Amino acid sequence: MPRLVLWNVDHTLVDVGKVTREAYAEAFERVTGRPLVRLAPAAGRTESEIIFETLAFNDVAPTEDHLPEFMAALADAFAARKGAVRKEGRVLPGAREALAAVARRRGVVQSVLTGSIRPNAVTKLKALGLAKYLDFEVGGYGSETYPKAALVELARTRAAERHGGVIAEDATVLVADSPRDVQAAKIARARMLAVATGTATQAELRGAGADVVLPSLAETETVVAAIEELTATPPA
Repeated sequence: MPRLVLWNVDHTLVDVGKVTREAYAEAFERVTGRPLVRLAPAAGRTESEIIFETLAFNDVAPTEDHLPEFMAALADAFAARKGAVRKEGRVLPGAREALAAVARRRGVVQSVLTGSIRPNAVTKLKALGLAKYLDFEVGGYGSETYPKAALVELARTRAAERHGGVIAEDATVLVADSPRDVQAAKIARARMLAVATGTATQAELRGAGADVVLPSLAETETVVAAIEELTATPPA
């Protein structure tokens, strides 16, 4: 039976925070005609949530056109900064090695489960040399405006259709860094490997109900062992 490993992008695999803030500022001004003063918190949230809250924080009353316009502007702003992503972004410790090691495991499909819109997630991971380990056609993205728990189920369906077989709930692992992601995994009945590489502490991630909590992805063997254990078929 195939196993599905879904990786959060920002603060789990990579850090491109400076570029993201610059892209948001450009997109906000393009859509509203005003400078961005305050950007909404992003940890564990989808792009649609961040956009709507950012508009509210800056006293802009949202209309039905704001979301698609903002997403398009954000994609353009990010695409124009590919060079900056390569120069100023960074792969977090152990992320590349973990992706490579999991990719070598038998019967594993790897993709992303991210609040970022799809073009920006792809830009980040391609620019930083991680794309070759991931099947982007399977992933769940913030541009789809679903809650993250629904994105997990959508990714399962896509993986089954693309790679054959059925992806069982307990054969799905989400690797991410926020309590919101832990909650999404629990709702979707996926297993959860949490890493304290974002703003949440290990204690906060355990308290949210993560199955396994690690300080980072730096210990490759530990990461692979955790994924193997989480997706192991329980004894009859």
